[in-house]
Amino acid sequence: MAFKRQSTDTWRDAIPGTRWFKADLHVHTIDDHAGGKASMPDGLMGDPRDSQVLSRYAKRFLQGVVAEGVQVVGLTPHSPRAGDDPETSAVWKIVEEWNQGYDDDGVPFREKVFAVFPGFEPSLNNGSEGLHLLFLFDPEIGQQSYQTLFDVVMGGLPPWDNKTLQMSAKSAEDAFREIGQFHRANRTAWHHLVLAPHIDAPKGLFGAQKAQVLKLFEHGELAGLELGDEKLPEDTIRKRPWLLDGMRTFHHAFFHSSDAYSIEEIGRRHVWMKLASPRIEALRQAFVASDSRMRIGFIRDGDGKLTTLPNPPDVTMNQQAWLKSVTVRSRSSFFSPGGGADEPQDTRFDFSPDLTCVIGGSMTGKSTLFDGLRVYVGAPDPDDDSIREQVQARGKNRFLLGSKEIELEVPGSDPTASPHNRWPARFFAQSELQRLADAGSIEQLLARLVPDEAQEIEDRKLNLEGLDIQISDAARGLVELDEKLAVAEDDLSRADQAKKDLDAFEGAGVSKLLGLGRQQQTWKGAKHEGSETGSAIDAALDSARSLSCPEIDDEMERMLLDSGVDPKELDLDAQLRSMVANLESARCEFKAWFNTIAVIVEKLQHCESEVREEVERAMEIQGIEASRIVEFQKLHQRAALLGSYKAHFEETTGRVRKAERYIESLIQKRRELVEEQRRAFDRVLAHVTEQFGTRIRARRIDHGDSRPLGEFLTAFAQTGVTRWWNGLESHDRPSPERLIQSLDSDTLSTNKMTPAVQRSFKELMTRAKRRELAALRNQDVYLLEMCLDDGKYRSLDRLSGGQRVSILLSLLLETADNRPLVIDQPEDEIDNRFLWETILPALKKLKGQRQIIVATHNPNIVVNGDADMVIRLEATANRGWIAESGAIEEPSVRDAIVRTVDGGDEAFRLRRQKYGF
Repeated sequence: MAFKRQSTDTWRDAIPGTRWFKADLHVHTIDDHAGGKASMPDGLMGDPRDSQVLSRYAKRFLQGVVAEGVQVVGLTPHSPRAGDDPETSAVWKIVEEWNQGYDDDGVPFREKVFAVFPGFEPSLNNGSEGLHLLFLFDPEIGQQSYQTLFDVVMGGLPPWDNKTLQMSAKSAEDAFREIGQFHRANRTAWHHLVLAPHIDAPKGLFGAQKAQVLKLFEHGELAGLELGDEKLPEDTIRKRPWLLDGMRTFHHAFFHSSDAYSIEEIGRRHVWMKLASPRIEALRQAFVASDSRMRIGFIRDGDGKLTTLPNPPDVTMNQQAWLKSVTVRSRSSFFSPGGGADEPQDTRFDFSPDLTCVIGGSMTGKSTLFDGLRVYVGAPDPDDDSIREQVQARGKNRFLLGSKEIELEVPGSDPTASPHNRWPARFFAQSELQRLADAGSIEQLLARLVPDEAQEIEDRKLNLEGLDIQISDAARGLVELDEKLAVAEDDLSRADQAKKDLDAFEGAGVSKLLGLGRQQQTWKGAKHEGSETGSAIDAALDSARSLSCPEIDDEMERMLLDSGVDPKELDLDAQLRSMVANLESARCEFKAWFNTIAVIVEKLQHCESEVREEVERAMEIQGIEASRIVEFQKLHQRAALLGSYKAHFEETTGRVRKAERYIESLIQKRRELVEEQRRAFDRVLAHVTEQFGTRIRARRIDHGDSRPLGEFLTAFAQTGVTRWWNGLESHDRPSPERLIQSLDSDTLSTNKMTPAVQRSFKELMTRAKRRELAALRNQDVYLLEMCLDDGKYRSLDRLSGGQRVSILLSLLLETADNRPLVIDQPEDEIDNRFLWETILPALKKLKGQRQIIVATHNPNIVVNGDADMVIRLEATANRGWIAESGAIEEPSVRDAIVRTVDGGDEAFRLRRQKYGF
């Protein structure tokens, strides 16, 4: 009965386009029980030639494959059947169970194991002990043809004779020829694949053919070379450097497989392969494009032993952030879904986790799709104003126009997070790469080239930026302390001088003079007050003398008597005369007192004059001006604060010294960090040299960014200094640290300063400005240069747009940054030689590590970049749609590529003829 393959969409629904699979292509079955090595799995009993036992065995076998995570398996026993009856083939029972059977959980095996390839491992008549080769087929070969073809290859001999594997009477060359004839005779649509197992073993290709392997063997029939259990490709090539040329010529690839004789050994050795379909042709494509579609599943550990790849390329295992699909439902969007009954209600773009190429003619919506995604997820806008405006216009006015019903499918992400956190893609719009020549961007790209260095470089950069801020803040704080110290120093100086002056004044007798002055002022005050009192007494006496008493008439006398007063007893005149007499007596006594006061004041004035003459003579001897006698009191007060001022000055001085030590420690730490960063970048620059040879050169200019120092100097607005700075070549401009050293050592002339500029600069450099200058840092500058055909290097900012894109794109692809990368038409004016030598290998190397989505018109990027998913767009003036979508192997997609980016079949054929292919 012919094999009829059952279909399933499970694999494509999970990951569109081609995807990675864990493959074991060298697995024996119980068909080899006659050799004694193949065994039944634990718990399964019975005769291996019993069809019912084999059916149970097939299910257990596939369950073992699933348990080991193997998704592609090659069944390669030495015998295609356990007995003489064709129905006793374990291989075919496994194929049928995979195609139609179900696991215990009710899920079809074909949804757990992607591909099962029936095959065999005959021992062919090459070399003294025979040559083993693996032959794999599509299941469409059918059971009968499969077993017949084995008999043809073996020349009718049974594979086993008393547990001994027999050598065919036919050589490998005979087998290749007979298989070809069998294909032609039966007009079969299926194909086969030949692999060389355990190549280093006596019955392997190198063991059997020895020195004749290059001359006599038909290498074109082989697809791959199986490595020894404990070997990696470099181990095999190291002893056979000649092998590389042959592998390139015949597109051979190394692979690991288990050579398992029991279910428990399946997957013990394996390889990761990228396939678009579960067929031999897809397997062949993987071997042909092994740099893109195959990964050895092992690396060496610290002890030199092989250990499984810690970060396998399968996106379902390595947690790589990737966009699976974008669904547009908005009726106003440029990609609005169709509205008819037979048209889809959504427009869904499916993407590969590796390389997706979006193709289509001009104005079909490639940029609209990319810019719309950029705006929707909230990725950073382009720095260039004109490009930013174009991105925003296409994103908002075409892709997101209307209700913005956009759905992103990002496996494994938090659906509640922002779109950009879910899918943190880096976008580059059309022409954006051409304009990306900023030194900071170049440094960032270089920093990510070496994964082991990237994080530490980034951490140091952040630390340096933090130190710059710390030092700047500390310098401002120190300037404030300097000002406080100056005030404290001035206070202390004035207090100390006051104390000295006070001591000198005391020696000259100023204290006695001031004492007399104070006494004189006191007595003068008394005299002045007495003078006022005397005038008041005179006025009172004059007023009393003018007083007279009225007469008491009869009426007044009666009133007084009525009130109890005897008028005869009243003598008002006598009382008035007595008062006047008392006032006259007081005035006489007061005049005597006042005259005495006046005599005392006069004596004090005379005494003060004599003392003042003595003091002035003494002051003149000591060199003190006599006029300063009036400062004595203030000096006395100021001198009294000398202790306080001294303590404050010492405390402020201590704070300044502490702050200076702190800043110096920060500056020293910064110096060390800069040197450490330079050493790390030296390793990165060496990597660039190793990676790109002489094609690209990266170098550093120490302190190359002179803008901080330039802004500092031009802020003085001093014509001479500004002219000096502007007149320097960039390589002659000193760093802030060098300028400080020149200032301290009085060697400013080494910086090409004229004497006049030196004088001006020294005058400008106050203590505060020195602090500010010492805090500055000119950052290092990194340059990318491309070697032109004339052998000369030209920096990035002096290259054409295409040359600039060539360098930047290659560096973007070589970075340790694993964020998804979306680039719109990077090939504009691109250097095709650079594309072949650098960019395409980088694209292939990134498979399984980073999602890349590219809009392109360049067939080299699509075909030779081995796109895993291709989307072809078509459009009218107002609406775009997906015309084709799928893996590059699909006929409709392949035709779309030829028509869209290769100019059609006729153009493709014409080019072949012109080149003479």
